[in-house]
Amino acid sequence: MKLPSRPISITLTCIAMYLFILLPLPASAAQSELARQREMTAFGPLQTVVDQMQPGWNLGNSLDTVGPDETYWGNPRVTPELIGNIAAQGFKSIRIPVTWDQHIGAVPDYRIDPAYMARVQEVIKWALDANLYVVLNLHHDSYLWISQLETDHDQVLARYTAVWTQIANQFKDAPLRLMFESVNEPRFNRGITQAGDMGAGSNIDEPRQLALLHELNTAFVKLIRSTGGNNEERPLLLPTLEGSPTQARLNSLRHTITELKDKNLIATVHYYGYWPFSVNIAGHTTFDTDTKNDAANTFNNMYRTLVTQGIPVILGEYGLLGFDKHTDVIEQCEKLKYFEFIGHELKDKKIASILWDNGQHLNRETYVWSDPALFEMIQASWTGRSAIGDRDLLYLRQGYPIQDTELTVKLNGTKLVSLYAGEQLLKQNADYSFSGSTLVIQADALSRMVSKGDQLGKQAIITAKFNQGADWTWKLVVSAKPELENAFGTTEAFSIPTLFHGDQLATMEAVYSSGEFTAPQNWTPYKEFLTTFASSYETNQLILQPEWLNELHIGQIDLAFHFWSGEVIHYTLFKSGNQITGKALH
Repeated sequence: MKLPSRPISITLTCIAMYLFILLPLPASAAQSELARQREMTAFGPLQTVVDQMQPGWNLGNSLDTVGPDETYWGNPRVTPELIGNIAAQGFKSIRIPVTWDQHIGAVPDYRIDPAYMARVQEVIKWALDANLYVVLNLHHDSYLWISQLETDHDQVLARYTAVWTQIANQFKDAPLRLMFESVNEPRFNRGITQAGDMGAGSNIDEPRQLALLHELNTAFVKLIRSTGGNNEERPLLLPTLEGSPTQARLNSLRHTITELKDKNLIATVHYYGYWPFSVNIAGHTTFDTDTKNDAANTFNNMYRTLVTQGIPVILGEYGLLGFDKHTDVIEQCEKLKYFEFIGHELKDKKIASILWDNGQHLNRETYVWSDPALFEMIQASWTGRSAIGDRDLLYLRQGYPIQDTELTVKLNGTKLVSLYAGEQLLKQNADYSFSGSTLVIQADALSRMVSKGDQLGKQAIITAKFNQGADWTWKLVVSAKPELENAFGTTEAFSIPTLFHGDQLATMEAVYSSGEFTAPQNWTPYKEFLTTFASSYETNQLILQPEWLNELHIGQIDLAFHFWSGEVIHYTLFKSGNQITGKALH
């Protein structure tokens, strides 16, 4: 295939490679060159292009809104400065999700609003000018109307064909760094239209859905190729059903790509982690074995099913589902472990990744990351591994003697260089010792860090620096047992006055006095963070959400609040009609 608009440099490169092959090589160099040639034979030249797209960033919740313009969901208008900043921070590719539905005219032409097409083209030009690879797609069109392919086959296909024909012709001469993605997270339903929920499950069996997606992806590839120009060789992304990486869906996509016999096709899937961990439910508050294995197995299946068969893979979206509510749904330490691990796995499996950002991560006006430590960890994973601690909250119990404290650090191939308390360098073998994976901070050193005496709350930040990768920090916190008070309210507004005493909430259990688990997740006593309950440290409250309170049966509900210090506080609710009474248990 052609590489992005560099014919002269490509020719010179080819000559150089030819001369390089003719020259004798030292044994070690010859072995390296042979290994490289074998890799190219195994993975193909398109894999090299995908490698160059790593890492990527999603321009989410802008051009993909379902409203009248790109600011409809709260993000500012896209600017060339934003795109330039993305490139400057080290990203090599950008996925530009676009929802076309509300900008498409009536039958039979389905003409796209020229002003909207021009706006999309403007943003794409900025990205190409910033030397980024660009992925352009049909985004929420997937559930707004493409989902009706089964029930309104001919009209949906006609509209889909008309839209992609216009897009393809508009960009037929664009460099090959612009790629097209057939549709975002395709799903098919009978009767669930734009009035339905975008996350609604399908009422069509999976084999039929896979057949519909095969038809759609096949039509897409043939259509784009027929428009000529650079579209004859433009890399095209084909998704799995719903963007999910189940083995059956990976197999189906491999079948489609193999059948098309087109050397410029890329598979794309999405990954948001092991669901219970990703939303903080069912007690999966930590990056535990289930969560780790889910990621490892998923990426290994992608690699085995697609990459090793010569089909490159782009992880078109990744993150954690809880981020859609708040990035603190998952505790900081645990999400850092998650992103460090999947960054390593993706690099190892030659899967390019595009971070999903709907405005929750990068401020699009100040260009400041909402969680700098998270971005530092993600950024470090682009080139190697980072060390991780087993925790990042170090609790000292108020009124208790301070003792030597043992922490576990998984080095992941790095070396500990130094340890700081704030800006104060700690002395090894005096303030701390480190052997293998065990870090011991001496009681005297901890005592010096508690500069505020016995005051509750965060006292210091301990930072470990390594020879590579991100830093790891611990918050040194003086805490006491949290105190919950009695409360009264309604199903529409109920909160528990709480003295957190420096502690932080991890999760909540809710069980009826009969032993039955409460809805909506009645298969587990541990409820979903923010959906069912929330903590407000600013207002000293534990908040129970109206949606959950309205679902509760009349009677007694026993709650258990689990805190990161290890404290568990029990509390009882009584529901009568829409009245809620809360009683603290002492």
